[in-house]
Amino acid sequence: MENKDGMNYAPQGKPNPVVNRGDFVFAAIALDHGHIYGMCNGLIEAGADLKWVFDPDPIKVKAFCQTYPQVKAASSEQEIFADLDVKLIASAAVPSERAALGLRAMDHGKDYFTDKAPFTTLEQLAQVKEKTIATGLKYAVYYSERLHVESAVFAGELIQQGAIGRIVQVIGLGPHRLNAPSRPKWFFELEKYGGILCDIGSHQIEQFLYYAGCDDAQVVHSKVANYNNKAYPELEDYGDATLIGDNGATNYFRVDWLTPAGLGTWGDGRTIILGTEGYIELRKYIDIARDTNGDHLYLVNQQGEKHFELQGKVGYPFFGAFILDCLNRTEYAMTQKHAFKAAELCLKAQQQAVRIVL
Repeated sequence: MENKDGMNYAPQGKPNPVVNRGDFVFAAIALDHGHIYGMCNGLIEAGADLKWVFDPDPIKVKAFCQTYPQVKAASSEQEIFADLDVKLIASAAVPSERAALGLRAMDHGKDYFTDKAPFTTLEQLAQVKEKTIATGLKYAVYYSERLHVESAVFAGELIQQGAIGRIVQVIGLGPHRLNAPSRPKWFFELEKYGGILCDIGSHQIEQFLYYAGCDDAQVVHSKVANYNNKAYPELEDYGDATLIGDNGATNYFRVDWLTPAGLGTWGDGRTIILGTEGYIELRKYIDIARDTNGDHLYLVNQQGEKHFELQGKVGYPFFGAFILDCLNRTEYAMTQKHAFKAAELCLKAQQQAVRIVL
């Protein structure tokens, strides 16, 4: 796992299969973002069988097949869609192309699992909502900063146990290292990546809704800027937003592409969750100047102060629950409503953002 480059950050956990071999077959289509490796790792560890891969770029396919030697390279999307054994399509396409691929997958009777952000326009969201209602199929989203981070999983468990009482506020900090020379062309094209609040802001809004137990929220204020990357005029290297949940909880988050070279990982992601009876801080990927390992959780409540080191101790339960949801047509891993609401709010935050011009 490459800790210096967020685009190729693909967590690996311990095998924890929830199905027998051959019970759940999936395929990967569109390898435009390295998150596809984390998505596949999680599914395989939960017992899924990766059968096919397709991407028009043979270099990407070759690298993928080297990582997953059991996979077969398909000649086209259609070859995969025609395989009745395939239950799920996993994809990390260019963000603006994710919805269209999902619609094609559902037209062929497949559930769909896409990298975030799942949409770049509200029109795409509306089309996919209509398709999920018509077909009963799933359009799932890899919100990895919660689903594939052990400290984030454990924070959810503590909140459900009432460890810090009613949630009042969630603060999310999502800095990322740019590594501009390693990025593909589409990464710098606003229409294709959707803007910083649509893209990495989607993680932060999803976490707020989940931790605070909100069904909906209002974007009160948002703003974006390009402070330090004028060579890429369509890149937004900074964004922030404030939201109020339908249950009164509040949220502030900041995302950026300004991580300095001296940091020991690709981004110092943190989440601070305030409750009526205490608070939690997550230091997800590093505890700066102290521990290069991530997954640190700090808890302060009426019983005292605790520090949990969680790397390798919690696992990633989303993937097994998601596989069972696909097989049983349930919604234990994540509801469709929740996945769509997080996407809707990040699109609205992006759409109404104040653009700081320097």
